[in-house]
Amino acid sequence: MPLGAGTRLGPYEILSALGVGGMGEVYRARDERLEREVAVKVLPEHLAKDTEALARFEREAKAVAALSHPNILAIHDFGTFEGTSFAVTELLEGETLRTRVTRSALVWRKAAEIAAALADGLAAAHSKGIVHRDLKPENIFLTRDGQVKILDFGLARFTPRPSRRAGSKAKTGMTEPGTVLGTMGYMSPEQVRGEAAKGASDIFALGCVLYEMIAGRRAFSRATPAETMAAILREEPPPLAESGKLGPGGAPGGVSAGVAGAVPADLDRVIAHCLEKNPEERFQSARDLAFALRAILSGSGAMGALAPVGTRAIDSIAVLPFHNAGRDPDAEYLSDGLTEAIINSLAQIPQLRVTPRSTVFRYKGRDVEPQAAGRELGVRAVVAGRVLERGQTLVIGAELIDVAAESQIWGERYNRPLSDIFAVEEEIARRISESLRGKLAGEGKKRLVQRSTENPEAYQFYLKGRYHFGKRTSEGLQTGIDYFQRAIETDPNFAQAYTGLADCYLVLGVYSELPASESIPKVKAAAAKALAIDDHLAEGYASRAHARWFGWDWEEADSDFRRAIELDPSYAMAHDWYALFLGQLGSSDESVREMQRAKELDPLSLVINAHEIQALCSARRYDEAIEQYRRALEMDPNFFQAHYWVGMAFVQKGMYAEAIGALLAALHLIEGNPGAAAALAHAYAVSGREAEARKLLAELRGQMQRRYIDPYFVGVIHAGLGDREAAMEWLGRACEEHSVWLAIQFKTDARLDGLRADPRFGELLRRVG
Repeated sequence: MPLGAGTRLGPYEILSALGVGGMGEVYRARDERLEREVAVKVLPEHLAKDTEALARFEREAKAVAALSHPNILAIHDFGTFEGTSFAVTELLEGETLRTRVTRSALVWRKAAEIAAALADGLAAAHSKGIVHRDLKPENIFLTRDGQVKILDFGLARFTPRPSRRAGSKAKTGMTEPGTVLGTMGYMSPEQVRGEAAKGASDIFALGCVLYEMIAGRRAFSRATPAETMAAILREEPPPLAESGKLGPGGAPGGVSAGVAGAVPADLDRVIAHCLEKNPEERFQSARDLAFALRAILSGSGAMGALAPVGTRAIDSIAVLPFHNAGRDPDAEYLSDGLTEAIINSLAQIPQLRVTPRSTVFRYKGRDVEPQAAGRELGVRAVVAGRVLERGQTLVIGAELIDVAAESQIWGERYNRPLSDIFAVEEEIARRISESLRGKLAGEGKKRLVQRSTENPEAYQFYLKGRYHFGKRTSEGLQTGIDYFQRAIETDPNFAQAYTGLADCYLVLGVYSELPASESIPKVKAAAAKALAIDDHLAEGYASRAHARWFGWDWEEADSDFRRAIELDPSYAMAHDWYALFLGQLGSSDESVREMQRAKELDPLSLVINAHEIQALCSARRYDEAIEQYRRALEMDPNFFQAHYWVGMAFVQKGMYAEAIGALLAALHLIEGNPGAAAALAHAYAVSGREAEARKLLAELRGQMQRRYIDPYFVGVIHAGLGDREAAMEWLGRACEEHSVWLAIQFKTDARLDGLRADPRFGELLRRVG
């Protein structure tokens, strides 16, 4: 309940309320001892017994008390009176920056002055080891006499100097890795990823605030939180200054009159430098930022102050899907294959971040400007191109574009025989690498041009195989197998064709299209052949690891996964598969961390985002799994695996209606999938809808007469129905058939918890290994 006028907190008499929020109630009060008016922040009654809220409240008081700076709110006292925790600060008269920018944008000079004062305050905090972590217009106060004050250090990260007392331990307010702290739209990329925030994170937030003050809109604001987080990770806000234009007053150096007053291009560069995705590339300190801002304000020495902001080497690139200019469906494999080949070549250049295939292929078929795509993806350069197949002739146009400068770095048109596709791929990759890094020499050049086959016909079959494998349908997988086999027949030493073959058989086994007795030996044989040809092929080790995992060779699988990641640390799917593997070993925390690594490498991969739900379910972290499902759904509401895996989480939370809804959606999206049908039947069973569960069970058993159905799925349904004997019988049958789903889910499947006390269940676990 808010405090009324006249209420006393020790020597402080409440005069009136100034503001009430979820984490604190602020009052105007009188300090009778010093006969002055102050502000008193009181922890609300509903949080008085919340240990976390109390800790945050105390942490804020200690953080502010450690500082003494004109741009930081001063604290006078902190204590508890009759069960009420409170903090006493100086009384400010004026308004928050949020109130000010809501009325209108600020002229650039005023915004820069405010930002310089904020940078001074942050520099003082950082010098004491304090990171604010939640800088935003609501936490910035503009006083009536022109002062700028930073408020609310409630999320501050405090790293005090080591205590001189032996054995003493300081409480730092540190949070668990992976915890996202801050306010959406002002968090740095590292905060979005749940990493520890440092001083560079505050600089990023200040860049967001400065941009908003001038533009009158947020730098990163989208329709949903997930889209905003994606924008922070990959996009750049539109520049405030446009090169070559003059604003009011004819200010030199490139300005724009499209916002509140003419904006110097130097200021635009300062903001861009604050908003670098990599914290190492931002201003190295808040003091440097303050210096650069004041240099612009004074008009003297600005270029010297901005030296760190100058043009940087291009260190990140995205190869957009090449456009199939002839619109011939039979030529899609060429445009897709050319794109993938260039991505793979460029990925071998040291210190060059290349956006993964699964991310850039979301732009396939979309009419989007390359510069806009580059800003969305957060890269410095993009490659765009067109492919036209005319009989046995290829016409290819390609260009390399600087996203920030919006200019072409390189462009070329090729008119070659189809058999010259290798030479064209290599030339494009080489010309791009030369434009970015200068000519490669020695081993670097060898790595750039290496390939698995010299036969263009075999390569075309391989490209067609990968194109059909990418559809992830039963028909597409079978067609992919045909093309990979033709590639191998044409060139028996084509290692990557064997890995393509292995991956097709692997997915057919997971989809329950083939029994393990057929799929696993085929995967192992194909992967072994690939590695016999090229023992440094990361894809070969990853495919063999998967086969050994599904074949219950746990130690050998672990060794192969580690080798694949060692050979290619940027291979996101190797990290993804290894994360799921670790989950089944019982290393749930390590599994989730490894999945986060996969997601960092390829944040827009639908498969990885869905597999994160699976990893969290295996770790029994169901609330987090449901939250991840909601994020995945915003990326693509029609992705089968997200609906499938969250169904497991909803069941374990007792949210049966939600579980059934998700699993019905999964079954609708991939009609006839036995895993989805079994999961739905189990959900029906545990929610009391036994008749519907038994109907689905009968349908699955009826299908066994004409197609393979993994016995594991039947055992899961019987477990849900409480049929212990039948469940154990079917799980035993799954063990006899070496079911891949015993490797994928058996150890951690919560749907089987009611059977775990049965000695026969323990024996099955032992047999699986």
